[in-house]
Amino acid sequence: MCPPAVPSHMADDGSQRSASADGSPTEGTPSDLDIARATDLRDVTDVAADLGLASSDVEQYGTGKAKLTREAMARLLDADPTGKLVLVTAMTPTRAGAGKTVTTIGLGEALARLGERSLVAIREPSLGPVFGIKGGAAGGGYAQVLPMDDVNLHFTGDIHAVTAAHDLLAAMLDAHIHHGNALDIDTERVVWPRALDVNDRALREVVTGLGGPANGPPRESGFLITAASELMAILCLADGYADLRERVARVVVAYDRDGGSVTADDLGAAGAVTALLTDAFRPNLVQTVEGTPAFVHGGPFANIATGTSSLVADRVGLALADYVVTEVGFGADLGAEKFVDLVARHGVRPDAAVVVATVRALRRHGRTDHSPDDDEGVPDVAAVRAGLANLDHHVETLRSVGLPVVVAVNRFPDDADAEVQAVLDHCEAAGAPVGVSTVYRDGGAGATDLARAVRDAADRGPDHFTPVYDLDAPLVDKIEAIATTVYGADGVDFADAALDGIQRLERQGLGDLPVCISKTPTSLSDDPDRTGVPTDWTLSVREVYPAAGAGFVVALTGDVLTMPGLPAEPSALDVDIDEDGRVTGLDW
Repeated sequence: MCPPAVPSHMADDGSQRSASADGSPTEGTPSDLDIARATDLRDVTDVAADLGLASSDVEQYGTGKAKLTREAMARLLDADPTGKLVLVTAMTPTRAGAGKTVTTIGLGEALARLGERSLVAIREPSLGPVFGIKGGAAGGGYAQVLPMDDVNLHFTGDIHAVTAAHDLLAAMLDAHIHHGNALDIDTERVVWPRALDVNDRALREVVTGLGGPANGPPRESGFLITAASELMAILCLADGYADLRERVARVVVAYDRDGGSVTADDLGAAGAVTALLTDAFRPNLVQTVEGTPAFVHGGPFANIATGTSSLVADRVGLALADYVVTEVGFGADLGAEKFVDLVARHGVRPDAAVVVATVRALRRHGRTDHSPDDDEGVPDVAAVRAGLANLDHHVETLRSVGLPVVVAVNRFPDDADAEVQAVLDHCEAAGAPVGVSTVYRDGGAGATDLARAVRDAADRGPDHFTPVYDLDAPLVDKIEAIATTVYGADGVDFADAALDGIQRLERQGLGDLPVCISKTPTSLSDDPDRTGVPTDWTLSVREVYPAAGAGFVVALTGDVLTMPGLPAEPSALDVDIDEDGRVTGLDW
């Protein structure tokens, strides 16, 4: 394995040139885009060679990105997975997030600095958040994947392929209805909308078929963002091309007038839809600022799906690397639970988990008088100490399924030393390995102590690994198990529509599927404004529906926007090009 490249902000011997002690941008720190453009990218074939891949194992998209060939992917999926899988999750975050992506990338860089063959596995950014609130989503500072502008925009076309496949299925459905409706589809029970990878609130509810008989019967429909498409979840859970097609075939697109489900296979659409996904199914290989290999693949919605990179990327990575560091969406109550109960059942069991904590989030969860947006402000050690109960809850959730846990304190510029020390003292007293991460500013060198703790935990591995529920349990019991043991609810209140949906699913033979609960990420409860560790509450489930192709049942607990809207001042206002045609403004 080649040694990691030394980034330009460090001396040739790897020592720090900066004396700042935080893990976020400070005055004088270059922007993400400046860092990206100042980095000399290694040829992607050299990055592949670090993983033992030949140049013939990758299909290059220029010199900085590539896809695995079908042959290499098939060979590696059949190989023994000898690596260790590290799952990066978080405590309940603020609306600004916790820095999981930065921590994931920086931890991969740090493991490489320790001489390990490491690999980062993260999701592909969606154009919706990139041009909406979040901005670029390829990490940040000296812990980002490159080429940054490519990864954030069109990349290798995977998300566009999912969009096209989703809309082809919608078009074939409407064409079937227009040309005689042999399947007797109830046009008021069509459940397959259209997709677009741009935030557009005006498309949430639309009427199609206007303009006379030639345009099909008018009906209410809508758009969702591509990341929320069931096809994206399928792409990330399939374990091969045959499985990919079988899952697409099972997708429920409508119901007939007798209440029976109509699938993509019933429409004869499964083959064509899958054909559009064949290249997107192959993992994308890029590199971090320090030259560490990274798979950036898939991008399922983190609430109504798994919110993690693809199963294929993880499995291939475990056959190539000593340590694969992968990120899951939101906190351990949502992202990690979904990985444990939806993904790990397919043979990619984590060996250790990292819970990212921030002083900002701890302040918010420790204060009794606050608004949802007051996670920044003056130091407040008392609030940090009070907020540690939320961190403890997430750590114990992961320990309860058998995973060894390491806490990563992602340090920001306004974090006081006393606040950070309070977290370290608490974790050490509780017997939880902990480390401070400053990877945004320092790259892998800002997490080497953390990486040692993570390596030790992964090498030790789980003493047992037990999902939250058994698959043969009734759907009601599965939902109640998650609510009570993971969220801390007293129980579950099922709306009549949810109970009807559960009964229908069990009659259809789908009762043995795992459950994906859609819940607010900003609270352990289903109330986004309840901070800390809420008590005396009941989870309210209003609707349950199948994602039969993806292989799980979705339980909705609140209003879920599958098509976000742009804010008053979207990140798109900052995006432009310079006189050479290079994209600017994709920084955080």
